[in-house]
Amino acid sequence: MRLHVLLTLQAAWAGMCHAIQNYPAAWGHYDVCKSQVYTEEGLTWDYMACQPEAADMTKFLKVTLDPPNITCGDPPETYCALENPYMCNNECDAGTEELAHPPELMFDFEGRNPTTFWQSSSWKKYPKPLLVNITLSWNKTVELTDDIVITFESGRPEQMVLEKSLDYGRTWQPYQFYATDCLDAFTMEPKTVQDLTQQTLLDIICTEDYSRGYVWKYDKTVRFEIKDRFALFAGPRLHNLASLYGQLDTTKNLRDFFTITDLRIKLHRPATGATMVDENNLSRYFYAISDIKVHGRCKCNLHANSCVFDKVKLSCECEHNTTGPDCGRCKKNYQGRVWSAGSYLPIPKGTANICIPNNVGPVIRPNVSSLGVANRNQDCECSGHSNRCSYIELLNTVICVSCKHNTRGQHCHLCKLGYYRNVSAELDDENVCVGPALCVPSVRGTRKPGRPGALSGGRCHASALPELSKAHGRGSGDKLQGTQSDGKSMAKHWVSGTASEAAARSTRLSPTVPPHHAWRINAGRESRVCDNELMRCQNGGVCHNNLRCHCPAAFSGLLCEKPRCESEAGGCGGPGSGQASLPLPPAPLLLLLPLAPALLREACWPTTL
Repeated sequence: MRLHVLLTLQAAWAGMCHAIQNYPAAWGHYDVCKSQVYTEEGLTWDYMACQPEAADMTKFLKVTLDPPNITCGDPPETYCALENPYMCNNECDAGTEELAHPPELMFDFEGRNPTTFWQSSSWKKYPKPLLVNITLSWNKTVELTDDIVITFESGRPEQMVLEKSLDYGRTWQPYQFYATDCLDAFTMEPKTVQDLTQQTLLDIICTEDYSRGYVWKYDKTVRFEIKDRFALFAGPRLHNLASLYGQLDTTKNLRDFFTITDLRIKLHRPATGATMVDENNLSRYFYAISDIKVHGRCKCNLHANSCVFDKVKLSCECEHNTTGPDCGRCKKNYQGRVWSAGSYLPIPKGTANICIPNNVGPVIRPNVSSLGVANRNQDCECSGHSNRCSYIELLNTVICVSCKHNTRGQHCHLCKLGYYRNVSAELDDENVCVGPALCVPSVRGTRKPGRPGALSGGRCHASALPELSKAHGRGSGDKLQGTQSDGKSMAKHWVSGTASEAAARSTRLSPTVPPHHAWRINAGRESRVCDNELMRCQNGGVCHNNLRCHCPAAFSGLLCEKPRCESEAGGCGGPGSGQASLPLPPAPLLLLLPLAPALLREACWPTTL
């Protein structure tokens, strides 16, 4: 009897594993943008969130060195081995192809013998630091999907910084510091990626793991660990991609952390192999890189499944009636509702959030019930500042409820009284409405000394907001919904400077959460401010009668999303943090639905990103 039961269970388990293997779109790939389906109205399109496949992004970059003449060979030089100062038979001559080491050799195919590599000139100006910046530019927004790996051929540098830019190199933010002694080099406590948690994932750390050893075969690589950070949400083998994509979908800072337009490798000190530099043989000290690996995909806002390279730049092949390099706006005549990025949720197809044709004639809402519950994916358009709406039957329209980030209006597209439009920000940005503290009236068209902003017609101009203008990468001629930017070049919220300065900026730019309101629609009906599905109280808060969140002592705000320390002197950023720690919200209840299939999938085979 027991044997029969065991055989039955084994057969059932195998069948469920087989069923999961045929699950559509194999968890998290999002490789199909639309498909034709039959409905009661006939053949129609079913739209899904989609993204390009991950690829080797080094095929599409441009490399720049600073200083430009730092590459060896002009004039020709002879180098000594680091581990043996008497072995000086390595030549570098830019005029001889076999002896030249140009920067292109950092990205060629590895496997030939001998190994090819780029090499710098030697440290002949010691004790002046041997500083080299290697900038990798894509002229396109890229989402990283795997570790960044740099392979050195003559010892890993003793001091190095990896930086990123989100605004095409206008401003830079540290990604990670590397040193043999973090305290001495950067006044930072040494850490590893294993020390990070979900709450400290965005912290900028200094590691000593990749700066020691200079002659051993396996001591050549320096890494920036992307997958180990993904694993904080998706599990050690990245099996629970539902959780990872859910966090990326709902937390903009987390999504931006893995997004770049440029990378910069700052080499501060070469490998010396000893505590003292041999001033009598400085030809032993130089940088040499044989390979750089950067894997990622074009950022297309989940509106394209392919990205093309036209010998100059990468561009998304946009679907869902969107256009632009990142599919970041609606096509002409398809602006019937506010543009919105696609969503990974619900798993596995996500939500396309397509652009629809401009409305002609009366608005028809066939999917809206008389109880006032709108179809969230089709009718609830709140510019990213709310995800709850109410239907007013008398007006035959849907309005947003509980607009956040100091917004108001039918689509959360206006600023609250006392707040002003930041024209350098997208309409769905958390900093789209800024308070008087960041934007004050100017006198006779000239900003007062020491005042941070200027008002014009109820809008706050980015040219007068040095901090906020850095928070949003906007180019000349970029249009917002109903407004036009002032044409000035602006940059994302990745800024250069010390770690404490970056944390202070992060605190300073945090959006002000509107005070609590109990919204009343349709004859006194109270719309929910919080619940256990779409508007969950964050950071351990408890929803009380669906009207307000009871927050822990350390948090405040409508949904307990704002650390109380932000309003205190000094803010939340610590001296060793490059960015304020991210208070991540609990995963929505929706993410619990695929939990059982995910566990079964883990038993059946490993899932890749």
